[in-house]
Amino acid sequence: MEIRDIESAIEGILFASGEPVKIGRLASVIGVEPSLIADVSARMSDGYSFERRGLRLVRLEDSLQLCSSPELSDIIRLALESGRQPRLSQAALEVLAVVAYFQPVTRAYIEQVRGVDSSYTVSVLHNRGLIEPVGRLEAPGRPATYGTTAAFLRTFGVTSVDELPELPDTEEDGEQLGILEAIGALKASAGDDAPPQDGETA
Repeated sequence: MEIRDIESAIEGILFASGEPVKIGRLASVIGVEPSLIADVSARMSDGYSFERRGLRLVRLEDSLQLCSSPELSDIIRLALESGRQPRLSQAALEVLAVVAYFQPVTRAYIEQVRGVDSSYTVSVLHNRGLIEPVGRLEAPGRPATYGTTAAFLRTFGVTSVDELPELPDTEEDGEQLGILEAIGALKASAGDDAPPQDGETA
């Protein structure tokens, strides 16, 4: 199969899906090696950006997805008459930082780090698709553990949680300070999803 045919197949599958598709799945249905899918998709991604097209091909961990160009977000929002997504509150960023850096984590662990009840904020982030249950802890009551999602990666402009800024040395600075540093990094990465002004909710 020629490279052009592989590009067309990748583009068509991702467009029709509307959701992230595993690189291994693409390789299987197209009939090539996953490494070739990764190489071709990387070149496609560079091409979309260089040509300033309305679409972007993004890699999210071991999956690929077609998304609209972030530069067109305001125009697209107006065209679809959709309201602006609520910005993330300080509480939401705190919970996201704990989950992103220490996942998989239980709600109890999140509350231990933050020092406050986090039930509502965990529910809000789950409903917005930024975190999700990833298993259960082998402990009394088998509490759910949470991890970040592909939507989290898209929101913060990274392909993997490994690309998040490193936490400071928690033994030296304390875990709370480390989380505060992480929140600052997430604020910078989130852009339009920066925390709202005081008084607004998650």
